[in-house]
Amino acid sequence: MEFVHKPYIQGETIAAIATAPGEGGIAVIRISGKESCQVASKIFSKNVESLKSHTAHYGIIKTMNGEKIDEVLLLVMKGPRSFTGEDTVEIQCHGGRLVSRHVLEAAIQAGARAARPGEFSFTAFMNGKLDLARAEAIQTLIHAKNEKALQYAQEQLDGALSKKVLSFQKRLTEVAAILEAWVDF
Repeated sequence: MEFVHKPYIQGETIAAIATAPGEGGIAVIRISGKESCQVASKIFSKNVESLKSHTAHYGIIKTMNGEKIDEVLLLVMKGPRSFTGEDTVEIQCHGGRLVSRHVLEAAIQAGARAARPGEFSFTAFMNGKLDLARAEAIQTLIHAKNEKALQYAQEQLDGALSKKVLSFQKRLTEVAAILEAWVDF
């Protein structure tokens, strides 16, 4: 039997375009994993490894051959204080399919692997940054078509469902303890 999904490798450096496909003012390319700062340093005009966490920096993204791709804003978020719980770099480049694809290709050539759909949320789940209900809420939030759906997704993302499940779990544990004690006596 062959597995459909590749196994999760903690800390593996992944990259993907984080914004919706199409044309817009900006596009965001996210790189996450233990080598994200090293990967970004290879294609950014500054040494990303030496930059402080949760800071933004203006510079140029270039190919591995040194050819300019775009002028960008680069954000550095070192783990565990990031969405995924790992070191994360986000590159805000000019929008459009071609520019963002070139930035992503540069990141992949510099050592990142192309992320699979939902892999950043999955990584956050595996690193304990999200529980399953909150991870699912992200998809619900993205696809909300009306105000009620948006409100539901936001409540779920804030932990409303998780809190209910935990309270049920606590109550069931208490009932199980009482039943076990009753059986023993």
